[in-house]
Amino acid sequence: MSDFTSGFWGVYISVITIVSIIACAVLLQLTSTRKVSGSEVETTGYSWDEDLVEYNNPLPRWWIWLFYITIFFSLGYLVLYPGLGTFKGTYQWTSVKQYEDEVAQSEAQSAPLYEKYANTDLKQLAADPEVLAIGQKLFLNNCAQCHSSDARGGKGYPNLTDGDWIYGGSPEAIKESITNGRKGIMPPWGALLGEDGVKDMAHYVMSLSGRTFDSLRAARGKDKFMSTCVACHGADGKGNPAIGSANLTKVNLLYGADEPALMETISKGRMSNMPAQKELLGEARVHILAAYVWSLSNSPGAPTAKPGVK
Repeated sequence: MSDFTSGFWGVYISVITIVSIIACAVLLQLTSTRKVSGSEVETTGYSWDEDLVEYNNPLPRWWIWLFYITIFFSLGYLVLYPGLGTFKGTYQWTSVKQYEDEVAQSEAQSAPLYEKYANTDLKQLAADPEVLAIGQKLFLNNCAQCHSSDARGGKGYPNLTDGDWIYGGSPEAIKESITNGRKGIMPPWGALLGEDGVKDMAHYVMSLSGRTFDSLRAARGKDKFMSTCVACHGADGKGNPAIGSANLTKVNLLYGADEPALMETISKGRMSNMPAQKELLGEARVHILAAYVWSLSNSPGAPTAKPGVK
């Protein structure tokens, strides 16, 4: 709980809580014993529909004791657990500590399962059906949100079932991507090139992958490409896996390869982030997950890549 600028709020909440519980007990006592004074008949004095009256009898004793039990329970709870301002309770319980204890317990139970594969070659693991089943569960729990459950990704999220890899598709490169994550930055060129310059550049990039393009614009765009893009994508446009620059000769690009998508990319730039999974999953799980991801595009039974973004 936040104390804001002083400890007043902790005391304030504690007082309000305790007073409320005591008031409930007092109200229960009064309403369970008091009757209307001077009444010849034991009613509350109210009637409905002429002949419906409410008797002023106390609540059944068993019902009253149930209320008292809840009051005693609430007092005991507030002694043991946090609930009175900044008082943490005698058990010192917190939701964070409970979560950490549960995670530690789960890790202790499952660690041997993952550790037995930790030193096995990734390609060998990719041929083991049991490992692939474990890897698939890890993928669905941690990667499917971005890459989709079939690993084919979407706009801005790579298709992991084909052979096109921005940072390299070897087992070691895939493991590195999962372990430490990746951050890709494509700077915006719209302000420098202008709208026509961006369109010229887009048509030159389209020419690299064999798409239909405007030859005049592509010719003008080539000069601009060689002066602004060659450092990252290379003179042939095939990119550089070491720095994560895309291979522009591929038909399927990560954010699309048609004219509107290319113009948006060139004009506004792109920023991609693959979060690191080492701290979340641990080395052993990452090892299995890397083998599974590599198997998607390399094992004999890997699904055939469909046209899409990459």
